[in-house]
Amino acid sequence: MSTASKGKLLVIDDEERLRKLLTRILQLEDYEVLEAATAREGLRRLENEVVDVVISDVKLPDINGIELTKTIKAAYPAIEIIVLTAYGTINDGVTAIKNGAFDYITKGDDNEKIIPLVSKAMDKAVLQRRVLELETKLNLKFGFERIIGTSAGVTAAIKLAQRVAATDTTVLLLGETGTGKEVFAEAIHQASPRSTKPFVAINCSAFSKELLESELFGHKTGSFTGATKDKKGLFEEANGGTIFLDEIGELDHDLQAKLLRVLESQQFIKIGDTKTTQVSVRILAATNRDLHEEAAKGNFRSDLFYRLSVFQITLPPIRERKKDIGLLAKSFIQLFSTKVNKQITGYTDDFLKKLEAYNWPGNIRELKNVIERAVILCDGTELDASLLPYEFNEITTTKDNAVSAFDLSSIEKLHIQRVLNHTHGNRAEAARLLNIGVATLYRKLKEYGLE
Repeated sequence: MSTASKGKLLVIDDEERLRKLLTRILQLEDYEVLEAATAREGLRRLENEVVDVVISDVKLPDINGIELTKTIKAAYPAIEIIVLTAYGTINDGVTAIKNGAFDYITKGDDNEKIIPLVSKAMDKAVLQRRVLELETKLNLKFGFERIIGTSAGVTAAIKLAQRVAATDTTVLLLGETGTGKEVFAEAIHQASPRSTKPFVAINCSAFSKELLESELFGHKTGSFTGATKDKKGLFEEANGGTIFLDEIGELDHDLQAKLLRVLESQQFIKIGDTKTTQVSVRILAATNRDLHEEAAKGNFRSDLFYRLSVFQITLPPIRERKKDIGLLAKSFIQLFSTKVNKQITGYTDDFLKKLEAYNWPGNIRELKNVIERAVILCDGTELDASLLPYEFNEITTTKDNAVSAFDLSSIEKLHIQRVLNHTHGNRAEAARLLNIGVATLYRKLKEYGLE
């Protein structure tokens, strides 16, 4: 389409004189116009050109124009079609519209209508194309196309998620921290019939019990100190769409009971209210805990566990999908290179070997952070092993990329560093996980030069 053109049309008519006349009229209105004498020729033009509006005669030598309309709309839903005929009938008009035609007019009698009709069809076609482009971008941002990996574990998880997406079934996503559970939840929502409605996510471990109840279910004015006005909860905000409850294993017992009621009846009572609120919400949940074991211990309601776990999807940790590390790294390199305006094209073989040899306690989230750091530090066009945190360079690899160390202190040093990475530098939490005192940890940090 030229910059001066108002849009591109295809005129399909076997009567050359009429076709040329219509083409000239439309060109004078600043439209770019293609021509075809048969339906098959028209379909070939559509394969090679981006067309906004088709104007087709009904009586074509090879295919009836009304059937052609159905074929074009099936293959190119954004294209608008105006059907022309010398012998209009009501039945033909009705069938044409049912097949997806924008309008159906009679030749000769309606010549004065063709220009405004084309203008309206063009406006609708351009709008539909923009909608399709936005949907494509949305799918790339939030859909399954966003999930990177070809390993067996992640491929199996994607297939399960795609199959359950079209339903309203509650899904429980299982996996370690940082394995991409929210990304999967967003993709399931985007591929579902609820995709045009809200997707609302909340981390259940990030709030106190009282605050989380208000966040989830809302409250009425005066229901507690500070409740100065009515507040909608996230279940109301997500009405018609999907709510994603991350770290659901941290949910308080009282809130578990309220959540069970929502699952069973799609109803709940706001804090301070006396009547129920009805919603239509699909629930997706995630946890890094073994909820079956937590239920057996009495830490999680068994009835809620069984309602949540109708359909379980387990996401593999990155250490079990080594072949995906290079793909993920390339994706993050592209992302962060663009952000910091650098021309980084890839990484060295040694860089990848170090990544594959590492145990990744923080999974994809940790890999993303490591790549971002390396990109910031990089002065060349490739990431090399010197840009990795020093604990990566403590790793030596065998032929099978297995970690090899020969003395106890080296293993201990590496393990402490990994735990510190996992706790994002929180030394008190690291000491707890290592099952040693904080003073002992500080002594070892000094001994190994990790301060």
